[in-house]
Amino acid sequence: MQPRFFAIVTALLLGVLGLGSVAVTDWSPAATAATTAAPAATGSQAGTRPAAATASATPTGDPAVWTRSTLRNKLMAEMDATDPGIALADLDKITKEKPYTVRFCHPIAHELGHAAVKRFNADFQKVISFPHETCAAGYLHGAVEEMLNASASPETDLLKLCAPKNSGPCIHGVGHGTMFVVKQDVAKARDLCNKFPTDQNKIRCSEGLFMQLFGPDEEDEQAKANLPADKLAQDPLYPCKDQPSLFQSACFFYAPTFYLSSHDYPNHPEVYAEALKWCLGGKASGGAVDCSRGVGSRTMKYNLDREDWASQQCATAADGWQRKACAEGLVSYYTVNYTDGGAAGRLCAKITNKEMQGYCRSASGLSASLD
Repeated sequence: MQPRFFAIVTALLLGVLGLGSVAVTDWSPAATAATTAAPAATGSQAGTRPAAATASATPTGDPAVWTRSTLRNKLMAEMDATDPGIALADLDKITKEKPYTVRFCHPIAHELGHAAVKRFNADFQKVISFPHETCAAGYLHGAVEEMLNASASPETDLLKLCAPKNSGPCIHGVGHGTMFVVKQDVAKARDLCNKFPTDQNKIRCSEGLFMQLFGPDEEDEQAKANLPADKLAQDPLYPCKDQPSLFQSACFFYAPTFYLSSHDYPNHPEVYAEALKWCLGGKASGGAVDCSRGVGSRTMKYNLDREDWASQQCATAADGWQRKACAEGLVSYYTVNYTDGGAAGRLCAKITNKEMQGYCRSASGLSASLD
C-alpha cells in the first residue's frame, strides 16, 4: 500500500471514529454541588431547624447531622460494647459539640438507664456508679423508672431507691417511674408520689410524673392518648386545673411540652409565641405563670444553640409578668443542662434585648430538678 493512500485511509477512519464518539457522548453540563444542592438557611436565619436526612457521613463515620434514632443507636451499641460510662461520656461530648442534640439527649439517656438496669441485673448501686449528670440526669431517671417498673413492691421501693441522699434528680426520676408502674394513670401515680413524707419531695416527684405524662420518652402515642381530645377541647390545660394544689405547679410547667409537640414545633417556630398566648388560659386557676415558665424552659431546651433567638420568643409576650416568667424558664433549663456555676451568667450575656437580659439576671429560686 502506497504511503499516501495509507495516510488518506487512516484520516478517514479517525474522522468516522470521532463522529461516533460525539454522537454517544452526553454533552450536557455536569451537575455540581452548587447547582444540585438547594441553598439551606441556617437556623438563626430561617427560624427553623435544618433537615437531617441526607447529610453525608463525617470522617469518623458519624452522620453529619444527628437524629434521635441515629444517636440513640450509636450510644446503645457503644454501651453494649463497653459500659454506660463510655456511652454517657460520648453523649456529653456530642451534646456540647452539637447543642441541637439536647432536644433528644434526655430521652436517649433514659433508655441507657433502662438498659443498664437490665444489664447489671437490677444492681442499682452498680448502675448509678457511673457519672450520670449528662442531659439533666436522664440516665438516672431511666434507671429509677426501670427499677420501679420491675419492682414487686413499688410503693415501698420508691422510698428506698434515692435514700439516703434523696437528691432532687433521683426523686424526679421516681416521678417518671410512677407513671410506668401505673400505666399513665395520673391519680394513681400521684398517690405514689404522696408516699414521700415531705412536701418538697412530693413536688419533686410530681415534676417527673407530669413530664412523663406530657412527653413520654419513647414518643408513645398511646400514652399521649390519655389526654382525651374532648376534655382538651373544653380545657386546653387539662388536667392541671383538676390537680391538688401541691401538684398544680409541675402540671402547668410541663403542659407546654404537649402543646409544642402537638403543634410540630420543629417546623413551626412561631408556635413558641403562640404557646405563651395559650398559657393565658391558666390565669383563672393561677397556672399562667408556671405555664409561661414551662414555655421558656422548652424553648431553651429545643433551641440551646441559639440562646438569643429563644429569648426573643419570650419577648413576644404582651405583658411584662409573662416575659419575666418565660425568661425564668430559659434560665431554669439552661442551668439544669449546664450545671457549672457560671452557666446563668453566660446565658444572660448572650441575650441582646435589655429587658429580657434584666429578667434573666434576676431569675432565681427555681427547682434544680426541673428538666
